[in-house]
Amino acid sequence: MAVGIFDSGLGGLTVLQAVQERLPEVEFIYLADSAHAPYGVRTADNIYDLTTKAVQRLFDAGCDLVILACNTASAAALRRMQENWVPPNKRVLGVFVPLIEALTERQWGDNSPPREVAVKHVALFATPATVASRAFQRELAFRAIGVDVEAQACGGVVDAIEDGDFILAEALVQSHVDALKRKMPDPEAAILGCTHYPLMQDAFQKALGEGVAVYSQANLVAESLADYLERHPDKLGTGDAAFLTTGDPARVSSRATQFLRRSIQFTAA
Repeated sequence: MAVGIFDSGLGGLTVLQAVQERLPEVEFIYLADSAHAPYGVRTADNIYDLTTKAVQRLFDAGCDLVILACNTASAAALRRMQENWVPPNKRVLGVFVPLIEALTERQWGDNSPPREVAVKHVALFATPATVASRAFQRELAFRAIGVDVEAQACGGVVDAIEDGDFILAEALVQSHVDALKRKMPDPEAAILGCTHYPLMQDAFQKALGEGVAVYSQANLVAESLADYLERHPDKLGTGDAAFLTTGDPARVSSRATQFLRRSIQFTAA
């Protein structure tokens, strides 16, 4: 039995690690579209085309449920996929939902009118494509009122992480936080709106200050997936655990092993 996890690169490994710890009995097939990473600088149509192709590959591998562990794909492609492309017997879920639930303290199925929440000033750090989509603000507005969201497009951070250059990544994080603070000097909470960014969570926290609550998605997604599979056990699918990449398997394996600090072996998708 296998659940698919898709990311444009290696950032989704933060989600994979969390869901494996939460659901050790479930097999996961991870697909990194490394040949086309990063997605954050691509057009919405290009992201949609790449994402549907990758998700179809996971369906073909036996997955009935695929998690888009990529905020850019979730923001730019998910709704269109769910409305026009996903077969009736398959499911594709994104990573925004658990984050919105945590921030608003209400379940996704709660369709009552938007209401005030405790946090009023939220910083969103994300890729340029995610920021341009305004998907996070749109979904938040359905459920909460009176929340000021200031988004900061963090160009270059994903590239630095994928290249294993964490010194550059930390410098870029500091630069982007400084830019955000010029627009919103005192955020109460910060959303790391890219699954690569938890690898730099300490750098974000240091730059923002200890008084800012930093929301990272991996553990939230893991709890949400556990709840979903309990309600929909038929979506476990078939297939064996695997790591697939559209890029160079040796290079991607080396980077993944560095990220997770355990041996990871990718094969060609």
